[in-house]
Amino acid sequence: MKALFLAGGIGTRLRPITEDLPKPMVPIMGKPLLERNIENLKKYNIINEIVLSTCYKPHKIENHFGDGKKFGVKISYISEDIPLGTGGAIKNAECFFDDTFLVFNADIISDIDILDMIRFHHEKKALATIAVTQVDDPSAYGVIEHDKNGYITAFKEKPKPHETKSNLINAGVYIFERELLNEISSSKVVSIERETYPQLLEKGLKMATYHKCSYWLDLGTPDKYIKVHKDILKGKLEIDGLNFNESIQFISKTAKIHETARLYGPVYIGENVEIGAFSIIGPSTVLCDDSYVGTGAKVVGSVVWDRVSVGSGALVADSVLMSNCTVDRNSEEYNAVLTENFSHPIAV
Repeated sequence: MKALFLAGGIGTRLRPITEDLPKPMVPIMGKPLLERNIENLKKYNIINEIVLSTCYKPHKIENHFGDGKKFGVKISYISEDIPLGTGGAIKNAECFFDDTFLVFNADIISDIDILDMIRFHHEKKALATIAVTQVDDPSAYGVIEHDKNGYITAFKEKPKPHETKSNLINAGVYIFERELLNEISSSKVVSIERETYPQLLEKGLKMATYHKCSYWLDLGTPDKYIKVHKDILKGKLEIDGLNFNESIQFISKTAKIHETARLYGPVYIGENVEIGAFSIIGPSTVLCDDSYVGTGAKVVGSVVWDRVSVGSGALVADSVLMSNCTVDRNSEEYNAVLTENFSHPIAV
């Protein structure tokens, strides 16, 4: 099979993290989200080619992944000069697909079992199968209603509580039959969620819902970005062999931690991290490669990227410190995103 990742999003709500970085390249535990998702897909041994649909800063994605050889998978690219919407991007990649294929929104992280979803899709003999996830308040989303057999009966955009009994929303993972591409208009901006899916329903074509997702998160805001790391540290989501259900901390062998420093799990300490005397790390803290925490500093509930320096006596809480930034000595940062030169408050 082939898989298409829709990786063209600008990530406006995630700024300043995405100011100079495509949203799918935002690091999760030190690796780009898109790389994490490709690794997860590879483990099923069913994909012979991955197509990346890009738009925003495409060179940063192509420079990282190349032809895919170093990741053990063939990677092809198709780029948009202007955003074509989800439907337009899928139609734009039509030349790559001649059979059933997978589509992923590249800005989500989940534990969906792809093999089981494929089995379900074929069992339902559907033109499209849409993975769904359950939310407490669906009023801010596009809601999907289905019958007792799992076939979609309605799409409702941001319904009021009395307008639907469903709390299932689109999880951004799809399985399509090749014929679906005939239903999407060429050379125009198309939303597959708001235009194509309702049109398929009007034509009476079969669309199924796959509802076996215990973890799902759209990496939409800095607050959610911190949340996904805390969820991984709490053992709610296992990635790349890091299972925090079995341990409250991961410390690389190359880390240098002063004997008077204190670590309160769960924590992740990457390669060549240096932690000074009397400093406090954690709980719920990620320190990525080559970062430095000075004497008496405290880092709590935060995600620290690579090559970051936290000065002595500084306090960092519930924040994101991006690569190469420096936190001044004895300063304090709460609920912030720090770039190389500026601190930006997180809007919760």
